[in-house]
Amino acid sequence: MISPAERKDHPISMRLPEADVAMIDRAAGLRGRSRTDFVREAAVRAAEEVVMEQALIRMSSEGFSQFMDVLARPVAPVPEMVRDLKRPAPWEPGYTSKG
Repeated sequence: MISPAERKDHPISMRLPEADVAMIDRAAGLRGRSRTDFVREAAVRAAEEVVMEQALIRMSSEGFSQFMDVLARPVAPVPEMVRDLKRPAPWEPGYTSKG
């Protein structure tokens, strides 16, 4: 039997309004997951996003100068993007779904 000191899982308890639980259960069901798995995955994903937003990028002053030089270069048009941006939008006259 595992002693409490050896246990790797840590319980988290929270109080939620019934509407929130219903929404979580619905979404978990659509994913084929349990409520616990769904909430754990969503919480970990949100935590990773926050941590990644705070990530510090370190580089040498030479590397930073090279990085800034690349950003300062004139841009070159991407033919596919130019073509797509010239197409009429779906709500504009002349739109066709064929491109």
